[in-house]
This record gives sequence, structure tokens and C-alpha cells, in this order.
Amino acid sequence: MYLRVIIYASIFLFGQQAISQTCCSGGVPLSNNLGLPIEERGIWQFGLNYDYNNLNTLYAGNDKLNDDSRQRITNSVLLSIGYSLTDRFALEALFSWVNQTRTITQFGNENFTETSGIGDAVLLAKYAFPETLGANSAVSVGLGAKAPLGKSDLTNEDGFLLTADLQPGSGAWDALGWLSLSKAFDFRPSATFSGNFIYRLTGVNNSYLNNTSTYEFGNVFQANVGYTDQFLLFNTIFNPGLIIKYRNASIDKINNINLPNTGGEWVFIRPELSVNIISNFLITLRLELPIYSYVVGTQLTPTTRFTAGVYFKLNNKNKTINL
Repeated sequence: MYLRVIIYASIFLFGQQAISQTCCSGGVPLSNNLGLPIEERGIWQFGLNYDYNNLNTLYAGNDKLNDDSRQRITNSVLLSIGYSLTDRFALEALFSWVNQTRTITQFGNENFTETSGIGDAVLLAKYAFPETLGANSAVSVGLGAKAPLGKSDLTNEDGFLLTADLQPGSGAWDALGWLSLSKAFDFRPSATFSGNFIYRLTGVNNSYLNNTSTYEFGNVFQANVGYTDQFLLFNTIFNPGLIIKYRNASIDKINNINLPNTGGEWVFIRPELSVNIISNFLITLRLELPIYSYVVGTQLTPTTRFTAGVYFKLNNKNKTINL
């Protein structure tokens, strides 16, 4: 009995130490890649994105520390599929594959950990309210869920169970609320002001650490507000944009107890560009850079994020791909 208590306590303390100085902005960027536009009835949409997230900046509160001994890199491949059942109602699914690495270099020694696998998935139902904010405007709302498709019980090469932040999946169902606003103005019809807001109410992983503990990631609110425009160059349509992103993550909990060094808020600036190569086929590029960070305790926070992808539409009415 005493031996079991000691083992469980050791796992709990090891888990806290391993999770400390990591980041709530790591992991699979599901919220970052939700929100395909609602098209006309019968339109299929497909998006395939690669997302690179480099976390190499250590913060304590809002103070940047002179310490580059820790690095987290997340590589994600994300497949988005959307279908419009009517001109106003659509479904969207997002599937992911994720590779994560963590490198800690101290006193001449390097500790490297890597995991890969299918990540969690999202299903979102969306409804559009056109002209709600006047002419050339749209408001869309959505409700959805994140399904725990990814594994949450991977072990390292020594057979020790990895902590939650390095697992491909969360092991829990989450609820999602989504709101999108867009508005174009007469003075610049090709330009659009937009806002995208997502709230994720996280569930509990009841089988954490081989069914000995529970783990709950903090609830997350994310807002993206920005400006995009359109211009023609070399018979090709370019859509540049500038987005300000705000992200707030609550503190994680293990066994319903607040976990140190988790939670915080961040502000990012994100220049982006989409290129309409041919009709209904886009190439998208995004670069995300932090401009403000405040973390609870001491955490590794994002340094650079880059996303590249392709997007195309299929008109089911004509059974043809409009490329």
C-alpha cells in the first residue's frame, strides 16, 4: 500500500516537472484552422495545411528570460472538409496528424523526446445570417465537438508514460462554440474586415497516467480580427491580409487541482497571403509572430509559427471539379 502511494506520488511530481516550462500554445492547432466559408448548397470544400510551430522563448509572467536551453517544435498536417447542405447551413470536419519534439539542453547534456501520431478531430455545424450587419456582410455561428481520436497514452523509449502536453491526443471530448463576422465597405469593395471567435470548453481525460489520475486542459478563448484585400497581378488574384490574434488559456488541472506553469494569454500578429492560381484553387501562406505574452509561472512560449496550404472547391451539382 505504501509502495503504491509512493509510486503514484512520484508519477504526479514527475508529471508536474515535465509539464512545467511548456506552453498552452503548443499541441495541434485545431482552432487555428477552423472556419471554412459557407458556400452555396451542394458545394464541397477541401483544405490541406501544414503547420510548423517553434516554441523557443522562455517567459516568467510577462518577463522574457535569457534561457534558450529548451525547445518545442510541433509539426501538424491538417485536413479540412466542408459541405453546404443549404445556402446557409454547412458542416465542417477537421482531421489532424501531429509530430512533436522536445529538446532540453543542460550542463552539456541533451534530452530529446519525440512523438507522432493521429491527433484529435473536430466536427462543426455552421449557420449563416447574411446581411446581418448591412450590405456586403455576413454573420455565421457554429457549434461543434472535438473528438479524442489521437492516442493519449504513448510512452518514451524507456517505457515511461509521456505527459499530456506531448501526447498526440487529449483523451477527452471538448465542446466548441464558433462565431464569424465579415463586412465589406463601399469605399473599398475588394477589402473585407473580419472577426473569428472560438471558445473551447475542455473535457476531462479520466484515464490519465494509466487510469491513476484525471487531466483537464484549460478552457481556451481565441479571437482573430483583421483586414484582407484583393488585387490582380499577372492575371492572378492575390489576397493579402493582416490579422491580430488573441488567445487566452485557463490553467490545466490534474485530479481537479490547478497545475503550476500552465495557462496564460498571448497576442500575435499574422500577415497572410492567398493566391488564386486558377478558379476555385488557392494557395495560402501565413506567418504568426508573438507581440505580447503573459504566462502563469514559467513557460516556454511560441517564437515563430508558419502555415502553408491549399484549398479547392467541388461543385456537387455538376459532378465536376472547378479548377
